[in-house]
Amino acid sequence: MIRNKGGVSRRSVLKTTSGAAGGLAVTGFANAKPDDFVRINVGYQGNGGRKAALNAASAVRRDFSFDALSLEVPKRAVAALERRPDVRYVEEDGQMHALADSVPWGVDRVDAEQAHADGYTGAGADIAILDTGIDSDHADLDNVGYSRGFGYSTWEDGNGHGTHCAGIAAAENDGQGIKGVAPDATLHAGKVLSDSGSGSFSDIAAGVEWTANQGFDVASMSLGGSSGSYTLQDACNYAYNSGVFVVAAAGNSGPCSYCVGYPAAYSSVVAVSSTNSSDGLSYFSSTGPEVEIAAPGSNIYSTYNDGGYNTLSGTSMACPHVAGAAGVLMAAGYSNSGARSRLKNTAENIGLSSNESGAGLLDVAAAVGSPTGDN
Repeated sequence: MIRNKGGVSRRSVLKTTSGAAGGLAVTGFANAKPDDFVRINVGYQGNGGRKAALNAASAVRRDFSFDALSLEVPKRAVAALERRPDVRYVEEDGQMHALADSVPWGVDRVDAEQAHADGYTGAGADIAILDTGIDSDHADLDNVGYSRGFGYSTWEDGNGHGTHCAGIAAAENDGQGIKGVAPDATLHAGKVLSDSGSGSFSDIAAGVEWTANQGFDVASMSLGGSSGSYTLQDACNYAYNSGVFVVAAAGNSGPCSYCVGYPAAYSSVVAVSSTNSSDGLSYFSSTGPEVEIAAPGSNIYSTYNDGGYNTLSGTSMACPHVAGAAGVLMAAGYSNSGARSRLKNTAENIGLSSNESGAGLLDVAAAVGSPTGDN
């Protein structure tokens, strides 16, 4: 069982979907033989904890800026690290998964086109899509800038999920295909998920760290899991404190209550639920008090691999609507915290509960002060 050390002041990130606090089940540790090697993430405080972790390691995978390491260690070393008072946590380097399912429309519904008509297009904003990558040859996504893979030799998308999310956030207004919420923003692909749609806590955390260190405005994560990771929470806090607007999909566990996944449930992250074309809650959308805002996520048409287009549904599709809107505001001079407050304060009341939609439905025109915005 992985334990949190007393020196870490944060709410429990290891909740189950039922809302009860609990430890992270580390099946890899339980099944490993004493001399087997396991992949762990270690949060330390001070040089003593850092040295102990490094001395135990057979390989160092990541050395984070926020006093954490991702390591490969012999299984027998885990207990000794857990006992050290200068080690904040030890956790298995588990995985999260892309949150796109089956069955997606939304730029018009969130009044982004009115914002565009008034000159708010996201020009100058940098939006990192932390996902399966982006199709570098897509004609609607010529605005991809500095990109890289984390745990992967390329940032190319062999899945389609990341490319779909990129188009929702910022597909170009180029007379073909679709137009995203922030068509003049620059996209950056952080490939943190494999082509099968899974990625480790440490790879995702590295993508978040990279977003902050590059000085990008927005980190968009259409991914998640039911269990948290201290390392990923550290990364999200680091990015938020560095001025990044961090946004994530609430999860596709619906219908359910109090089931927002991670990293969306972290306080430094804006959790986005999903609505359908009738302004109802999408049947699949996770809900809970962590939800801050809702956006369209059912039957969304967007860019896809091999230069094509596809219709998908999920809170994965809702998330980049908000990422694009944050890019529009930050290009207009808002800070990450200012954009967060503005988006919530101008959201449209569509009659859903706060657990379902937070402050309400995203309204880009109202957020930028367009005269025909709904609010």
